[in-house]
Amino acid sequence: QVLLVESGGGSVQAGESLRLTCKAPRAITSTFNPLTFGWYRQAPGKQRELVATITSGRITNYVDSVKGRFTISRDNARKTVYLQMSDLKPEDTGVYNCNTPRQADNNDWGQGTQVTVFP
Repeated sequence: QVLLVESGGGSVQAGESLRLTCKAPRAITSTFNPLTFGWYRQAPGKQRELVATITSGRITNYVDSVKGRFTISRDNARKTVYLQMSDLKPEDTGVYNCNTPRQADNNDWGQGTQVTVFP
């Protein structure tokens, strides 16, 4: 199990940007580096969705609704995963979590970080 701590959320106007950070404070690099990570979000009243993933080889993938606006990246030396979000829209509002696929399948989630986008 990898403890993941998210931060960087906030309340912004549509069109603005935020950068989310996900740190693994207790992981060692040999554990962190091989992992694939995803950023997930859950809007009020909706199911959690996977919005972006990054593999150990830095291959990225995005849900169509964020392509061209969000960028996922990782810094293995800092054991950190980022989600740069630009041109935010009200429909991007939700609680954002980062996770590994295995922990997500086990329904093992951190507290996440809230993103609110006003029109």
